[in-house]
Amino acid sequence: MSEPSLTITDNRTGKSYALAIEDGTVRAMDLRQIKRDAEDFGLMTYDPALMNTAATKSAITFIDGDKGILEYRGYPVEQLADKCTFLEVAYLILFGDLPNEQQLRAWTYDITHHTFVHENIKTLMQAFRYNAHPMGMFISTVAALSTFYPDANNVGDAENRLAQIKRLIAKVPTIAAYTYRHNRGLRYIYPVNDLSYTGNFLHMMFKMTDAKYTPNPTLEHALDILFILHADHEQNCSANAMRAIGSSCVDPYSAMAGAAAALYGPLHGGANEEVLKMLSRIDNPRNIPDFIKGVKNGEGKLMGFGHRVYKNYDPRARIIKRVADEVFEVTGRNRLLDIALELERIALEDEYFISRKLYPNVDFYSGIIYQAMGLPEAMFPVMFAIPRTVGWLAQWQEMINDPEQKIARPRQIYIGQSRRDLPKRKG
Repeated sequence: MSEPSLTITDNRTGKSYALAIEDGTVRAMDLRQIKRDAEDFGLMTYDPALMNTAATKSAITFIDGDKGILEYRGYPVEQLADKCTFLEVAYLILFGDLPNEQQLRAWTYDITHHTFVHENIKTLMQAFRYNAHPMGMFISTVAALSTFYPDANNVGDAENRLAQIKRLIAKVPTIAAYTYRHNRGLRYIYPVNDLSYTGNFLHMMFKMTDAKYTPNPTLEHALDILFILHADHEQNCSANAMRAIGSSCVDPYSAMAGAAAALYGPLHGGANEEVLKMLSRIDNPRNIPDFIKGVKNGEGKLMGFGHRVYKNYDPRARIIKRVADEVFEVTGRNRLLDIALELERIALEDEYFISRKLYPNVDFYSGIIYQAMGLPEAMFPVMFAIPRTVGWLAQWQEMINDPEQKIARPRQIYIGQSRRDLPKRKG
């Protein structure tokens, strides 16, 4: 049986070319052989926003958008959220398999004992304006970490990479909590090593007195699930940024600052904030029909519905919807939940949205949960960045170890002026 291939006939020259098909793709560089003549550069593909271009091979995350499937290293995210802790899933994403008891104990110890940041980091963060956006502070501080670990740019050393990975996963909750405290004019709280990863984060965020802070187990567990659901999501905008920046062999702190900046945008990590704004504008379930009518007329967007990848119900949204009920038993019911539930019900029964395959995504309920926990909307992208650090680092490490990867350098189609000469000037 012959190898699968694609035959292309160039109608400009009449020549035919056989391109190998591998994993449902053809290599873009194979198109370069298709030329009009020896002077021709060769054929390229034009794909704005990389809508149909595979830029890498990855073994980390599998998504089937039509079926609503999300798997980390082959495990369905529903099973991981139900049975694992975030640090177990982090280990899985980074190393390919779930840890055994000994590995998990060592991994947890290493992460726990890297949570402190240098005192100069506190000084740096204290220099921000009192109302600086938490994500702006987060991005800047992560970038600044590269100056504290100058050896981090030795990315070819596997042991060195692992040290930076542990540092980043450990320190991002501390930095995130400091941004929250900074906005409130509260003193920064040091980590406590006898709490879980999410419990320690809640401690650094919300501790107010000298008494020992004990995180609410329901909120601690809910945050663990949210972190698992946000840990990685294949080649999204920020993962692509992490890979592109990392391809220059820069240190992971600098690369991750760029990835976090990509996450900052309202079309990526800021989407759940936009959902809350939308629900607040609707204000009451009785206003939903008019809102839906406006969306159909192009007068607004149904935020939290639809996804670049998913053409079915986002599997993460189903889990978060369940988590929301558990959180509200502790915090009290958020009035926006009733609006969200009714909006979801109406939209899922409307042919306009069904035909366009617009289903709730992960952002639709996550913001409501974070608001119920007492977090302001400005903190939402930071909450996304904490767990996504794991995915970014896994994508970065995979890229570093991939012999096919080179420094990112997309081509362009030049549409500017053709060559011209400066006019002659008098004198």
